[in-house]
Amino acid sequence: MKTKLYNLVLLLLCFTGVTQAQIDKMEPPFWWSDMNLEELQIMFYGENIGTYEVSSEDEVIINNIRKTENPNYVFVTINSGDLAAGDYQFTFSKKGKRNITKTFELKQREEGSALREGFDASDAIYLIMPDRFANGNPDNDSSAEMQEKADRSKQGGRHGGDLQGVIDNLDYLDDLGITALWSTPLLADDDAGYSYHTYAQSDVYKIDPRYGTNEDYKRLADELHKKDMKLIMDYVTNHWGSEHWMIKDLPTYDWVHQFPGYANSNYRMTTQYDPHTSQRDFKYCVDGWFTGTMPDLNQSNPLVLNYLIQNAIWWIEYSGLDGFRVDTYSYNDKDGIAKWTKAIMDEYPYFNIVGEVWMHDQAQISYWQKDSPIGAIQDYNSNLPSVMDFTLHDAMTSMFNEPDASWDRGMIKAYENFVNDFLYADTDNLMVFMGNHDTGRFNEIYDGDFQKYKMAMTMIASVRGTPQLYYGDEIGMRGDKGKGDGAIRQDFPGGWEGDEQSAFTAEGRTETQSKYFELTSKLLNFRKENEVLQFGKMLQFLPENNVYVYFRYNDENRVMVVINNNAESQTLDLKKYVEGIQNSTSGKEIISGETIQLDESLSVKAQDAMLIQLQ
Repeated sequence: MKTKLYNLVLLLLCFTGVTQAQIDKMEPPFWWSDMNLEELQIMFYGENIGTYEVSSEDEVIINNIRKTENPNYVFVTINSGDLAAGDYQFTFSKKGKRNITKTFELKQREEGSALREGFDASDAIYLIMPDRFANGNPDNDSSAEMQEKADRSKQGGRHGGDLQGVIDNLDYLDDLGITALWSTPLLADDDAGYSYHTYAQSDVYKIDPRYGTNEDYKRLADELHKKDMKLIMDYVTNHWGSEHWMIKDLPTYDWVHQFPGYANSNYRMTTQYDPHTSQRDFKYCVDGWFTGTMPDLNQSNPLVLNYLIQNAIWWIEYSGLDGFRVDTYSYNDKDGIAKWTKAIMDEYPYFNIVGEVWMHDQAQISYWQKDSPIGAIQDYNSNLPSVMDFTLHDAMTSMFNEPDASWDRGMIKAYENFVNDFLYADTDNLMVFMGNHDTGRFNEIYDGDFQKYKMAMTMIASVRGTPQLYYGDEIGMRGDKGKGDGAIRQDFPGGWEGDEQSAFTAEGRTETQSKYFELTSKLLNFRKENEVLQFGKMLQFLPENNVYVYFRYNDENRVMVVINNNAESQTLDLKKYVEGIQNSTSGKEIISGETIQLDESLSVKAQDAMLIQLQ
C-alpha cells in the first residue's frame, strides 16, 4: 500500500513539474536553412522560463542567451548558417525541476527563393480592405478566439470578407488588368471594436481567424502566382495593438515607448529631419503612440528590431510574398527602420518595399527613398526602394474641379508635380494613386463625374511609377469620408450571398459600373502589354488653356497623352508638340479605338482624355 501511495505521489509531482513549467510560445515557430540572415534570434515564452539554463545539441552554436527583467522570456541567438534542414532540440534545465525540451525546425528553402522579383513599374496594384471585399466562407465570420463578432449592419463592424472571398474573385482582377494585390493587414487583431482594419495587431505570426488561416494566405499567394500576379503584404513596424499578447506581458519595459505609459504622437513627421527641431517635438513624433490603443514599438531596442526583421522575413519565405507596403513608415525610429529595410533587401535583393510617407512636399517624401539626394544632405539612407506619390494624389483631389486655366490651378498642378522629379532617386519606383483606404473616395470628391474619372485614370495608367487602384473605384464606388472611415470602406457589391447585384461579372454590373470598368480595364490592359508606359522616359509640355500634353517614349515606341481639363473643347496646334510626335503622322487612340491623324491640329473634347499610340 505504501509503495502504491509513493508511486502516486511521485507521479503527481512529475505531472505538476510539467504543467508548472512549459514553453507556451516559440517565435519564429520555425525557420529555413541556407538563409542570408544566419544569426537567428529565437524567443521562448513561458512562466519563469527565463530562470532556466538553456542548452542545445552539439551542432547548434548558441551565440547569445539574453534574459530580461521579465522571467517569462528568454531570447536565444544561434548560428543557423551551417545547419542542415531538420529538427533541433533545445533543453531548459533548472536544479530541482524536470528538464523542458522544445524542438525547433529548420525547413528546406525553396529553390530560387532569395532571387524572387518584387513588384515594379510593370505592375498595376489593386488595394482591398479584405473585410469589405468578398465573403467566401461565412463559417469564419466570427471566431470564438476573438472578441469582436461579425455585424454587417455596423459601419465600423466586421462584415465577414475573407481570404476565400479574395481567391474566388481573382479572375475579376485579372480581367481588370491588375497584376499585383495589396491587402490591408490580415494578421490577428483582437480589439473589441473596429478590428476590421487590422492595423492594431495582436499576434504577428498568425492570420486573423476571421479571414482564414496561415495556410489560406499561402494559398492566396500560390493562386496569384499561377495567374502571373503578385502579393503585397501590408506590414506594420511602427506599432502593435494593445491586445497583443506581448504588450500584455512586456519582455522589457522599453519594448514600447513609455512616457511613462501613454502619450500620443504629434504626427509631425518633419521633426525627423528638421535641423531646428526641439528634442521634445522629435520625441513626441517618433515615440508617441499612433493612438491610445496602438502602443509604439521601440525599434532602437535590438530585441525589438531583430524580432521585426525576422517576422517580416518569415512571412516572405513562408507565404511567397512579392512585396511589402509598410504602414506609417516615417513614424518609425529612422535609423531602426533603415536597418529593418536593409536586412530584408539583403535577404531578397530583387524584392520591393513601398513605404507610406504621407507628406505634402516632394523633397520631404524623397528623403525616405533609397539613395535619396535629399537624405544624403544629412547622411541618411533609408534603404527603402519605393515611396508613395502623395503630392500627385493631392493635386488629383482638386485640379479636375478647376476648369479655368490660371497660374496655379488646374493641370499646371500635375505639370509642377513632375517638374520636381529631379528630387527623387528613382521615379520609376514611385506608387501613383487617386485614393486609398485612408483618403476620400475619388468618385465622391468629384460627385460621380465619369469624365473626371476618365482624365484621372488615364493619367494614373500612363505616368511614371507604379499605378495603384483602390477597390471599387473601377466601378464608380462612392463614399463620404466625412461620415466616417466606414463610408469609404463599403462592401463590394456581389461579395456577399444575397447581395442584390454583383459587380464581379459583366452581366451583373449596372450600366454605370460597366462604363467605369471597361475604361479602367482598357487602360490597364494596354499598359500591361506596353513597356513604354512602364519604364519609358517622360516628356511633358506646359499646359495651355488647361490642356496638358505629355509623352512616354523609348527606342521602339511613343505614346502621346492629352488631358483637356477645360470646360470647352480645344484644338491643339500640333507643331508645338513635334518634339514628342517626331515623324509620326497618325496614331491609334486606345480608349476609343479610333485612328487619329496627326497632321496640323488635334481636336479634344471638353474635360476629356486621349491616349494615342503613335504610328
